[in-house]
Amino acid sequence: MSKFLKSFVLAGVLALAAPAFANTVMVGGEEMFPTKTIVENAVKSADHTTLVTAVKAAGLVDTLSGKGPFTVFAPVNAAFAALPAGTVDTLLKPENKDQLTGVLTYHVVAGRLTVDDLKAWIKKGRGTAELKTVAGGKLWASMNGPSNIMLKDENGGWANITIYDVMQSNGVIHAIDKVLMPRS
Repeated sequence: MSKFLKSFVLAGVLALAAPAFANTVMVGGEEMFPTKTIVENAVKSADHTTLVTAVKAAGLVDTLSGKGPFTVFAPVNAAFAALPAGTVDTLLKPENKDQLTGVLTYHVVAGRLTVDDLKAWIKKGRGTAELKTVAGGKLWASMNGPSNIMLKDENGGWANITIYDVMQSNGVIHAIDKVLMPRS
């Protein structure tokens, strides 16, 4: 077989194999699979261990493993670490479960909103898209440059979406660099 033909056959084999991996994204050093739920994928991400601990403490594992679909704006560990000292420890206490649940569900929007959906909503809203969270609060999405989307919370805090469109069987995750806080 000629060198050209070998290259052509190899390229064809790779092209056939590509769809199996085309929908996976690496998050926290691990592959996220679109056939897994939000929780099944999140527990594998080294960048989301604090979020997973909080989801478990709030009793939201079953909810986020459910049918959905959900859009989750998932703060990375560094986002939780940037909160004032003691905030995470306080929220994780059993007596603060309602407050923790409120903070976590403030990061969830009903439906599956991809980056293209968010961009379209921002364009339609002439620069800003208002999102209603599962907690009942609001987030505002806007563009920060040609491809980055930022989220503003009810207190004026901002988070950048750092990883987009991590597709799940029951929704989509977008990793963010700050914890969004509902109005207190």
